Parts: sequence; C-alpha cells; structure tokens
Amino acid sequence: MIVYQPTRDLSASAQITYNNMRTYYEYYAVDWALPTIVEQITGLDNWDILSDGDVIGAIRFAWDNDECYLRDLQVSSQYQNQGIGAQAVAESVRLAREYGAKQLRLRVFKISPAYHLYTRCGFTIASEDERFFNLVQNITDLTTNPL
Repeated sequence: MIVYQPTRDLSASAQITYNNMRTYYEYYAVDWALPTIVEQITGLDNWDILSDGDVIGAIRFAWDNDECYLRDLQVSSQYQNQGIGAQAVAESVRLAREYGAKQLRLRVFKISPAYHLYTRCGFTIASEDERFFNLVQNITDLTTNPL
C-alpha cells in the first residue's frame, strides 16, 4: 500500500533525486552534487512516498498564489513502472486542490520518460525550451481523478 507523509529526512529524499536524475545531469553537463540538492529542496513542501513503511520516493511542491509547482516527483528505480508514479501524480493533484491551487505546473526534461506519464495524467505543454517541457494542468476543472 502506498502512503504519503511530510518528509522526515531531507538527505535521504535528496539521495533518491540524485540517483534518479544523475543520468540527466551528466547528459546536460550539470554539476549537481547531493549537498546542492539538499539545499535546493530545503525551502520546498516535501513529501515522502512510502510502500510498506519504506520511503521509496518523493514529491516536492512550491506554492505561488493560486498555482502549485510540482518541483519534483521521484520514485526509486526498483519501484518504477508499477503505477506508483501515476498514483503520486494523482496525490499531487489532490494536495494542490486541498491547498486551493487552480493549476498544477511542472517542468520535465524532454528526454525523460516521465513526460509520457504526465501527459497520460492530463498535463499539456505550456511552453518548451532546448531541455525542458513546461507542463500545466488546470485542476479546478477536474471532476474526477486525472488518471
């Protein structure tokens, strides 16, 4: 069973991000070390994704007026492709609505397979640059689960 809770250990959460994102950082020659990730996520609204009590992923938000930015959604590699990412997207939408957001925005590397997850979950491209798709979902119009 998958559950969510506020993050208790930012370093462990950052490690999941580092492990998952390392290939993208290397591909784009981004010099991003674990302490940098911890520094970047410290001011965010951090949530753990747990399976049977073990932290297997992370969700991170930044809030701006009536918009919510999904800054990070990570699932440890051994738990990927099991529907956990889609469940985490649905939980992200639920939390954003609960906090009164009207839109959920995110940025994803163009080369990331997560792009397909987000589009399946109802996100559309708002803009793009060389590296990223900037995606958005209007969440006040949704009457059901986005999946």
